[in-house]
Amino acid sequence: MAGVKVPLLDLVAQHAEVGAAVEEAVRRVLASGQFILGPAVAELEAQLAARVGRKHAVGVSSGSDALLVSLMALGVGPGDEVVTTPLTFFATAGAIVRLGARPVFADVDPVTFNLDPAAALRAVGPRTKAILPVHLFGRAADVAPLRAAGIPVVEDAAQALGATGVGEVGVATTLSFFPSKNLGAAGDGGMVLTDDAAFADRVRLMRTHGSRPKYVHGVVGGNFRLDTLQAAVLLAKLPFLDGWQRRRAANARRYREGLAATPLVLPDDAPGQVWHHFVVRVPDARDALRGFLKERGVETEVYYPLAMHLQPCFRDLGGREGDLPEAERATREVLALPVHPDLTDAQLDHVVASVSAFYAAPFADRVR
Repeated sequence: MAGVKVPLLDLVAQHAEVGAAVEEAVRRVLASGQFILGPAVAELEAQLAARVGRKHAVGVSSGSDALLVSLMALGVGPGDEVVTTPLTFFATAGAIVRLGARPVFADVDPVTFNLDPAAALRAVGPRTKAILPVHLFGRAADVAPLRAAGIPVVEDAAQALGATGVGEVGVATTLSFFPSKNLGAAGDGGMVLTDDAAFADRVRLMRTHGSRPKYVHGVVGGNFRLDTLQAAVLLAKLPFLDGWQRRRAANARRYREGLAATPLVLPDDAPGQVWHHFVVRVPDARDALRGFLKERGVETEVYYPLAMHLQPCFRDLGGREGDLPEAERATREVLALPVHPDLTDAQLDHVVASVSAFYAAPFADRVR
C-alpha cells in the first residue's frame, strides 16, 4: 500500500466533519462581543458536569492550569509533598513544583501504566498534602484504594474524558481540551470538576486573580479563565464526542485482532476506557519498529521517553535510574499507534500490515 499516510492525529479530517458547526458557534461569539466568561462557558460547565456526573464544573485556561489551580485551592505550598506518577506529561509534576511543593514519585502498574495504588500509599508521608494520579491513555486508574490515605486526591483526567470510573474518588478531577484530546478546543482550555461546592467556589475565585468583589482580592489567584470562544468551539464539538469515542474503540479492536499474532504486548480491552492513545509494548527493537513504520508513512509517538524522576529539572530531588523500574521500563518499550476516529479502513489495514511485515523480517534486518 505504497503512498498511504497514517497521521497520529488528523484535525483537518475532523474539521471536515464539524467545521460548519464550529464556525457558526465562533461567529455567534464574535457577534455577541462577550469574549471573557460569556454564556458559552457556563453552558459548557453545566453540560460537562452532567456528563461526568459531578455537581460543579469550572472552566479554566488549560489542563495544566486546571491542575495548578486545584492544588492551589487545596492550599498546597512550600514544604508540602504531593504523591504522583513518574509516567505522565510534564504538567502533572510541573504544577506541584510551581507551588514550591515536592513531587514524590511512585511506580506504575506494568499492565495499565497508571499509578500503582499500593506504591502510592507507601509513598505517603507526614508532609503529603495530596495524591495526584493520572488516568493515562484514556483508561481509568485504580484510585479507590487511595481513600485509605485519608488525604485529598486530585484526578488528572486530561486524557480520559468519559472513561468509566473517572472522578469517583477525587476532591477534584481535571480535564484538558488541548486540540489533540478526545474533545479538543481550537487552542488551550481546561476544566475542574468536583462535588464540593466550597472547593468549586474557591477555584472560581482563583481563576479571576482572587477578586471578589471586583478589584478586591481576598486571595492570590491567577488568570485562569476559559475563553468564551474556546467554550463555544467545545460546545459545537460535544454532540460528536460519543460517536468519536465509539470509533476509537472500534479502531482499537481492529488493532487487537490484527496484531494479536505479533510479539507486541497489546493493551487489554478494559471496559469503559476511551482510547485516547493505543499504546503497545515493544519487547525489543522499539526504535527500529518506529523507524520502519515512519518509512511506510505511519506516524507514531513515545509517551513518554523520560520518566519524571529522571528529568534534568528535577535532578535536585535525587531521583536515579533504577528507583522506579516499571516506569523506566515503560519509557524504553511503549509506542503509540494512531487510533483517532478519522482513520479509514485502508489506513488501519496499512498499520497492521506494516507492523506484521516488520516482524516477518529476520531480526537482523529489522534492527539495521
